[in-house]
Amino acid sequence: MTICIISDGGADLPTELAAELGIRIVPLTVRFGDEVMPADTGAQAFYNKMRESRELPKTASPSPHDFAAAYRAAGPETDILVLTISSALSSTYQNAVIARDMLLEDQPRNCGSIEVVDSLNASGGLGLLAYRAAKWAGTGMVFDELLQRVKSIVAESKLYVFLETLENVIKGGRLDRARGAVASMLNIKLVMKRSDEGTIEVVDKVRGSQQAIRRMIERIGEVKHDFEKAVLAIAHSNCEEKARKVLADILAVYPFRDVIFTDMGPVIGTYAGEGGILVSY
Repeated sequence: MTICIISDGGADLPTELAAELGIRIVPLTVRFGDEVMPADTGAQAFYNKMRESRELPKTASPSPHDFAAAYRAAGPETDILVLTISSALSSTYQNAVIARDMLLEDQPRNCGSIEVVDSLNASGGLGLLAYRAAKWAGTGMVFDELLQRVKSIVAESKLYVFLETLENVIKGGRLDRARGAVASMLNIKLVMKRSDEGTIEVVDKVRGSQQAIRRMIERIGEVKHDFEKAVLAIAHSNCEEKARKVLADILAVYPFRDVIFTDMGPVIGTYAGEGGILVSY
């Protein structure tokens, strides 16, 4: 039986790479006021629209119907592994589970296994997990072994985010406006990480962008890791040139075997604002 890897629009996996590996993406909905952005909206158009908007966009998880359609499209003789954005950030995981239960109840004899895994990640972190799952599936690994291996690396994965601006976290109500104004005046930058529960939490408050980025790079080396066998995912929110400089600085210290370089999409991009950089491995 073949294996299909499904993820969601929070994965920020390059379209060409997802197509090459056969990873199916179920998009999230992005809305600016009453205007729903088309699912194929590019990153540049999204950031331009966000810059012009007085209010932050709203994102909505794929519905159970959306996931059920993706499961059916995979075909009846297929085992399906679904990797979703962290359940601490979105209801996407719950909707993927509802769709699985509905489909297996309706067609218990006509489809393979469907397993839904909460990635506890987002953006490049989720994309990297889907990438690794698809690579393993391509080796002929049996489904149960693939599922267990993916579950094991979810807990081990690391994700850090650098924020250039505090504007979006203030607009989104995640930072008090008065405190945010003081921090901006003092040129304080935030470094955040994925927690064990799948939330994004502040770990460093550093004055100046260069110092904050340096601190983020230092954090990569705080846990022993076999970098020569690892893949790095790096995502940026409309700051490609800066992100490529950060990538070069990372590779000068940590010899990652391969790199996935991508745009940060609406889910984390709305939170991070322009100029943000995310790294995961």
